[in-house]
Amino acid sequence: MPVEDLQLIIITGLSGAGKSQAVHILEDLGYFCVDNLPPALVSKFAELCAQSAGTNNKIALVMDIRGGDFFNDLAAGLADLEGMGFYYRILFLEASDRALIRRFKETRRPHPLAPHDRILEAIQQERRKLEELRGRADVIIDTTDMQPERLKETIIDQLLSRENGSNLVVSVLSFGFKYGLPLDADLLFDLRFLPNPHYVEGLRSNSGLEYSVQKYVLEMPVSREFRRLFFNFIDFLLPNYIAEGKSHLVVGIGCTGGRHRSVAVANRLAGHLKEQGFQVNELHRDIDKHISRDGSGDL
Repeated sequence: MPVEDLQLIIITGLSGAGKSQAVHILEDLGYFCVDNLPPALVSKFAELCAQSAGTNNKIALVMDIRGGDFFNDLAAGLADLEGMGFYYRILFLEASDRALIRRFKETRRPHPLAPHDRILEAIQQERRKLEELRGRADVIIDTTDMQPERLKETIIDQLLSRENGSNLVVSVLSFGFKYGLPLDADLLFDLRFLPNPHYVEGLRSNSGLEYSVQKYVLEMPVSREFRRLFFNFIDFLLPNYIAEGKSHLVVGIGCTGGRHRSVAVANRLAGHLKEQGFQVNELHRDIDKHISRDGSGDL
């Protein structure tokens, strides 16, 4: 394939900041990922990918301080990429000292620069070593207070939407009103008027991702009419948001507990938008939360 067709992402950043999670996210999105590749080999690897007959042109490479002395060759490796005409983007992950220390203590894994403890000094040393690379990063993500779902959303929004030239990323978020409103939602919809599977024996313990619940929630006459009007309304809004220049839209869909009705409708809306070619991030904030002791969930 032509070198310009290769989508290459360099993942780097502080140890414990979420690079492994970023790899899993990109793998799920169709990227071929290689962890801890020596920087001196990056240009040869990119050339090999470009010359291969494979159809996957999306590559993500993790290069960080674990490479030891090899990591010092990163600047030269990136210069080789540029000289060969390869386009790449750098994703840099970081977090606060306190968050990183907590993560290392929870996992009981040693810091690469501090195999025998003294984690804080190692983190500060790593920050200094990565300072120049951080300055070259295309996207910097602070994962201090970030859940895995939010990291995926942020990577799609800040990195991949630009990579693919997309104008809008839509996050469809189901939630339960009893757990509070999602503060980052641009649009909020209340589905507590729809038929509630909680009161149907055999459906209560299921979620809105299961066919039995979706059939019950979505096939009622009131649900059919709502879905038609709702989807048409969203279809009307999105082109106008794109024209306004919006790059990310969060659609919050709520029911009482966030397990049945909101999940079913959010799942169906996400599928509807994907069919139209939108980049969609489907999130179910409260699907596994249970209020009552019997684990009944939605009320």
